[in-house]
Amino acid sequence: MSGISKNAAIALAATASLALLATACTGQSSASANDDPDARTTITFWHGWSAPAEVKAIQANVDRFEKAHPNITVKVVGNINDDKLNQALRAGGSNGPDVVSSFTTSNVGKFCSSGAFLDLKPFIEKSKLDLDRIIPKPMLDYTQFEGTRCALPLLGDAYGLYYNKDAFEKAGIKSPPKTWSEFAKDAEKLTKPKGDGYAQLGFMPNYHGYETVVDHYMSQWDHAYFDADGRSNIAKDPAFAQMFRFQKGLVDSLGGFEKLERYRNTFGDEWGAKHPFQTGQVAMQLDGEWRLGMAEAAGVDFEIGTAPLPVADDEVDEYGKGFLSGTIIGIAPQSKKQNAAWELVKYLTTDTEAVVSFANAIHNVPSTFAALKSPDLKADPGFKTFLDIAQHPDSNTPPASVNGSTYQTTLQDFGYQYESGKVKNLQEGLEKTAKQIDTDIEQAK
Repeated sequence: MSGISKNAAIALAATASLALLATACTGQSSASANDDPDARTTITFWHGWSAPAEVKAIQANVDRFEKAHPNITVKVVGNINDDKLNQALRAGGSNGPDVVSSFTTSNVGKFCSSGAFLDLKPFIEKSKLDLDRIIPKPMLDYTQFEGTRCALPLLGDAYGLYYNKDAFEKAGIKSPPKTWSEFAKDAEKLTKPKGDGYAQLGFMPNYHGYETVVDHYMSQWDHAYFDADGRSNIAKDPAFAQMFRFQKGLVDSLGGFEKLERYRNTFGDEWGAKHPFQTGQVAMQLDGEWRLGMAEAAGVDFEIGTAPLPVADDEVDEYGKGFLSGTIIGIAPQSKKQNAAWELVKYLTTDTEAVVSFANAIHNVPSTFAALKSPDLKADPGFKTFLDIAQHPDSNTPPASVNGSTYQTTLQDFGYQYESGKVKNLQEGLEKTAKQIDTDIEQAK
């Protein structure tokens, strides 16, 4: 489990701290890449994992790297969030990290454009890596910005549909829905009212529901956040209006915003054993690949099914796609040991044994084609769903922006207003939101 990469609140909060970072870094250079990677040296690697099993898994990979590169010693520092990372990158100095990682893919635009992460192009070319043949396209997309590749993917997350097979059987539903229309019907069939609440809810559609955020929904429509000129496209691309209308319709058909919110407030913690899908409070859940292991560890008393999320009714040929994100890794521009740092980055992101062993240990999606197809990858049928989503050609992630995830936050805030009925005119609301997004991006340049 990639820790805070799945906690939208923490990820979005990290965006604010990057505003200072953007002003502190002044471009990217590999001028410091003159160290001898074969010389005896020590480099420092900062990562965000904190759970004992995760820390053990990353250390095991570092141990394998040191065995293969006996001249390089790696000092590993864990539990580093983006705030701590940004402070160190701003401060510079010999005590800072050489290799850096982050769970916040939405901040890649800032990392690359501000010079917070080093441009990796010279290293990739020197190593003669054909990344298109090594790494799935969506993962390559979310680790670069406007032609600058300042990061590589280190494991990924794929989002799909979890469903309670026992509840499906009782409701007479034979297979998971492939289109949103089918999904809406199934959600109603699976909903069992009780008093002014629910004995069981088919699905929690509200944007404050766990993982049911705007960009996760939008991944299942063909869409473009920005036009060719880089301006917000949300008021012009009909996919956005279609998604917002669908979600609002689902909210209304399942009991209305206020009733759903009251029920949502009875849910247990997203990362605990009392998650509403695990307790049976909801019969379907939008979530990432890590939920399977968590649900099984919680000892659920029903059979779990996994499937891709539904797609727009007129895009059924794209069924199987999903939302992707993941951990990113790069090199600190202030590092005086950039060649040695690159050896570690290259190993962790392209060595098949390293990627597979780490994926097996923390139940994340491998980030290379070879690892995804490796016979050593532990992939039961439930987990294989997410491996397939990760490799689907139409799987996607929101594009990077110079101001990180600010445009997503703005659109999400509009979603809260629309689903609750505070905004009545959808098109006017989208147009106003688009203008705000354009203003924010212009001010960030």
